[in-house]
Amino acid sequence: MYSVIEMYGDYEPWWFLDGWEEDIIEKRYFDDYYTALKYYKNRWLEMSEASPLYKSRSDLMTIFWDPTDQRWCEECNEEIQQYHSLLLLENERKIPKTKYRPGYRKQNATEKHRICKIKVRAR
Repeated sequence: MYSVIEMYGDYEPWWFLDGWEEDIIEKRYFDDYYTALKYYKNRWLEMSEASPLYKSRSDLMTIFWDPTDQRWCEECNEEIQQYHSLLLLENERKIPKTKYRPGYRKQNATEKHRICKIKVRAR
């Protein structure tokens, strides 16, 4: 079983921090890898048009962001970047290396690695 997941939150999805599922905004299931990959590619193209910056990995996980999309964290006392994320998973886990897509490993900017320190410690 494959799933394509869209998330919105303040950290990159490949970290799989405790509670990462709370940031899911949409999840679609597929029986076939290539059908899931086609859906992922279509959403990737749509999301890349909507967000000016992205970082995409060959394990089919991508973050998209706009530098102006930040939220104020009272606990951290700073602005925290927000990311739109897209993931393709197999059986709720990272896909195996045999299904990596090297052509998806690209980026047009470097993301900020500033996430809510309080949130990470609480998980």
